[in-house]
Amino acid sequence: MRILVCVKRVPAPGSRINITDDALTVDTAHLGFTTSPHEECAVEEAAQLVEEHGGSVCVLTVGPAEAEEQLRYAASVGANEFVLVPNESGHDWDPQRTSHVISEAITQLEAGGERFDLILFGNESADSGGYQVGIRVAVTLGRAVVNGIKGIEIQDTTVTASREVDGGNEVYSVPLPAVLGVKEGINLPRYPTMKGRLASKKAEISSTSIDSSAGPQEKVRLHQPEEKISETEILGNGPDAAVKVVDLLDELGVL
Repeated sequence: MRILVCVKRVPAPGSRINITDDALTVDTAHLGFTTSPHEECAVEEAAQLVEEHGGSVCVLTVGPAEAEEQLRYAASVGANEFVLVPNESGHDWDPQRTSHVISEAITQLEAGGERFDLILFGNESADSGGYQVGIRVAVTLGRAVVNGIKGIEIQDTTVTASREVDGGNEVYSVPLPAVLGVKEGINLPRYPTMKGRLASKKAEISSTSIDSSAGPQEKVRLHQPEEKISETEILGNGPDAAVKVVDLLDELGVL
């Protein structure tokens, strides 16, 4: 089984996000970066499927040269092949352009070897949350796609994929090759071992440049909401606080 996982380099969760003066992109001067959480689970799921069925895991990302860090992380947890599609513009590409270059990269990779039985995306990226790229790639390649996946099972030439809905689960049986959008929580990603980290430093990362014009969507500006500071008032400790608690409950209309 040959599996491709598409990942994205995003600011680490919990980081303070500032935007540049032109309000068009995130100021990365003091940010740490990581793999988008849904996609981290997608890498783990691919590794588990290959451990069960055999095969290889290829990880692809579109981003700056620094995104090699995310590819090497994937190498430390079991991926075998790594592809960087450079984007040195400093701005995120729109979904149309991103999906176009990923589709072209996949076509090139499949022309040089076997097709990918399964292509995994995160359900959405942690920063822009567009929900579009995986679906656009699937449509371009003419492959079935299901998003929001929390369970994957492979049977011969089909994949059974399940997702949570109100009151239960939806289960899809999809012919391979297929595209799935994985949600965080499908598994618990493993921690890289020391052996894995050392091996990742030697991983060979290939780079492929693909010409593509921007799509019709245009980013006007990023809006940073005003920070709201809340203050906590200590009513007291022990029995001495009882009267104030009752007064507060009365003020809130609870009593």
